[in-house]
Amino acid sequence: MNISQLRTFTTVVARGSFSAAAQQLGISQPAVTMQVQALETDLGVTLLDRRYRRVDLTEAGRALLPRAERILDEVEKARRAIESLAETVSGHLVIAASTTPGVYVIPRLLGGFLSANPEVSVTIEISDTAEVVHAVERGDAQLGVCGAMVRGARVVFGEDGSDELVVICPPGGALASRPRVTFAELADADWVMRERGSGTRQVAEETLAANGVEPHELRVVAQLGTGEAIVSAVEGGLGVGMISRFAAEKALATGAVALVDLAVPPVKRPFYVVLPQGTPTRAAQAFAAYLPGAARPAVPVA
Repeated sequence: MNISQLRTFTTVVARGSFSAAAQQLGISQPAVTMQVQALETDLGVTLLDRRYRRVDLTEAGRALLPRAERILDEVEKARRAIESLAETVSGHLVIAASTTPGVYVIPRLLGGFLSANPEVSVTIEISDTAEVVHAVERGDAQLGVCGAMVRGARVVFGEDGSDELVVICPPGGALASRPRVTFAELADADWVMRERGSGTRQVAEETLAANGVEPHELRVVAQLGTGEAIVSAVEGGLGVGMISRFAAEKALATGAVALVDLAVPPVKRPFYVVLPQGTPTRAAQAFAAYLPGAARPAVPVA
């Protein structure tokens, strides 16, 4: 028993003949007969009494007809619901985000996104990059945004937008007034770092290593969970820190911390959109497309 057979059966009953049903369905009369016969064979009963120029329902046919009509009605409702998904973005979108995009970037975009998609609601869950990726892997979040890729993750990454990492120091320290400071000179400073698993920490260590400084040889006096905490620690004279310019911009503007003038080009890092390997929800697809960099094609990471 299948949907086509049920539709043919109900159409024959509604139109009163096989020929009229064939005309409505746009198929041949023998095809209508074969569909009904196949349904009767599957159920092991006769559903229609064929009389001259008319058909009548048998007792089994009368039992099947209302149920068949309900099935076809539900199928049609399902079809309309699915078709409506292509027109309207709706549902609850859980976004897992690392600290910098989750605190400084995504909230600035939500007003415009939700105005364009009023049937969507959003929750942002802040964690480190590793946990962002794991949340998308597990299906706890439909989309993630973070500052680094995690190798071996069962997700796809799309590069979208960028951030700049800066080194900050106490405003009254010697580094604040020195031009063109090298990373070799910074190697002797006390450092305040983000926690392990943070995309900022990962990129900072890669940058240090690329400039001849082994991260494990640094004198790390504190590991903190947010950019704001690092700014506060540096402001209090604890050491120097490498953080997102987004996180440092207010403190730099007020003079609470000072920018170290590095002798290398600005340290840029991309933001990554993290999507599941399966088909993303329409809300996740819509938000990825809304991001400033328009979510470049996602790439797997081995």
